[in-house]
Formats: sequence, C-alpha cells, structure tokens
Amino acid sequence: MSKFLDRPRLYVDFNEMLTDKIVLLSKDDKKIDSEGTIVHLSEGLTVHVYMDDPNTDGKTDHLIADGICKRNIHSGWSRGGKWTCEVDHAGIRHLTDVP
Repeated sequence: MSKFLDRPRLYVDFNEMLTDKIVLLSKDDKKIDSEGTIVHLSEGLTVHVYMDDPNTDGKTDHLIADGICKRNIHSGWSRGGKWTCEVDHAGIRHLTDVP
C-alpha cells in the first residue's frame, strides 16, 4: 500500500466522472489495488478509490472517495467501461481533509 493512503484503494481518474456521483472504475472484472492485490469487481461491492492530486508545492494530496461498484449503464465515450463507482454521501475529498 502507498504509505500515503489510509487503506488499500483502487485508482480512478476523477476526470472521468459520468455524473456528479459516478466515476468510471474499470473496463474489466478485475482491478489491482494500491497494495497490489487483485480485486474482483461485482455489483454492490464496496470500493475505496483514489487519484493522485499534486498540490501547488508539487506534493501529492490524494483525492479519495468511497462508494459502491455498479455496472456501467452509460453510453457515449464511456461505453467501453464495464464498471463504475457510485460515490457515497461523503463525496470526493482530499486525504488530508479526512480526520
């Protein structure tokens, strides 16, 4: 696990948001987490996601979120993705903002 994360997390690109609460997660049924463990994705699985976010000093302050894995039902540019993450009520936040 990255020494800068609070738990094992799956990498996502928050620039690939499909709605204000849904981010593209994977085009496959498996994804490797930040500890190198293979996670088998399935409908309803609780997932913890992150993205690198360098601050103005060039230091990384990860963006993180927690949510539920859901099958991608969106079309258009995202139709190649199989799984999404529906972000929970806590939303997307910087790791340093978490108490």
